Amino acid sequence: MTAMPTDPHPAADALLARWCSVLSRAGATAEPAPHGRKLLDCWAEPQRRYHTTDHLLAVLDQVDALAGHAADPDAVRLAAWFHDAVYRPDRSENEERSAALAARALRALGVPEELVAEVTRLVLLTVTHHPEPGDRNGEVLCDADLAVLGGTPERYAAYAAAVRAEYAFVPEEPFRAGRAAILRQLLALPALYRTPAARERFDSAARANLAAELATLEP
Repeated sequence: MTAMPTDPHPAADALLARWCSVLSRAGATAEPAPHGRKLLDCWAEPQRRYHTTDHLLAVLDQVDALAGHAADPDAVRLAAWFHDAVYRPDRSENEERSAALAARALRALGVPEELVAEVTRLVLLTVTHHPEPGDRNGEVLCDADLAVLGGTPERYAAYAAAVRAEYAFVPEEPFRAGRAAILRQLLALPALYRTPAARERFDSAARANLAAELATLEP
């Protein structure tokens, strides 16, 4: 059974207002606030250390900053709300379960089926963070989700520590090996970011942060 959520986030009311606003623009025919509160409860579950309400807020803010690149910014905003709504660090199907939750919730809210399909597609894209060329919505969501990699060294260190805390059940050596493999894959990508604005703002710092963490993990 999922643990009860913690106390409400300081930005919970503002986030709920943002949720209701985007659902109104999306043509919802049911009251969106109850679904928004349930989502905020999901993001506040105590097993989370990085994938928290703070992460949701950060991703939504980055989507807003990159919205001019998106074909449908509100579809991306809705995908951001759902992309880690189901999160158990000991399971591998979180994205699939989050996409299924998005489909159920948006249909219950009366959102047009075309938008439901696009949101669920975008949530599933966060499995790989590899949008196809020309997928402007996917590029914005993935860049917003990965913006944390390009933060200051201090913020990146806090992110890395939170990820380790989420995986506290994994012994040190297996965690170091798995984490190092992920970092090497990221560093090998020809482009960490797809939108011009995110690439200019984050790419150099992200590569430096990833390389610095990798150096602490490898012998």
